[in-house]
Amino acid sequence: MTKTADKTAEIIENVEVPTEVTDQFRAVAEKGVEQSKEALSKLATGAEATQKAFKSSFETAKSASDELSLKTIAALRSNLEASFSHLEALVAVKSPSEFIELQTAFLRKQVEKTVEQGKEFQAAATKAAEDVSKPIKDVYEKAVKDLKVA
Repeated sequence: MTKTADKTAEIIENVEVPTEVTDQFRAVAEKGVEQSKEALSKLATGAEATQKAFKSSFETAKSASDELSLKTIAALRSNLEASFSHLEALVAVKSPSEFIELQTAFLRKQVEKTVEQGKEFQAAATKAAEDVSKPIKDVYEKAVKDLKVA
């Protein structure tokens, strides 16, 4: 080695870093590690809560879908039964005026029934949407609240 390199290495070996500086550096490093652990813990907790919320939402969605399917089947059955009853009544018609009267009454009832069924489906779908989104909405609101606190 050259004299300059030897001299530089000797100076570096002989330099003593004050313990106060090393203690401060150590404290900053430990604080950084602790903050990283805390952030990782919060992230893991948030991910777990989100996973539970999605699972709950999917279960609720399946349940709501089953309910809507049953309502659809019930409505179809009711409409089909009404149509068959109407057809039976039409077969027994004795005059054109009686035919028109039966047909008009049937159509009026069917329109009223369709409107009522539409309202029931709308209410059920709205409730299902609220129920499905509630767990995710709750997790989101909690996360936003936690961020505001931090």
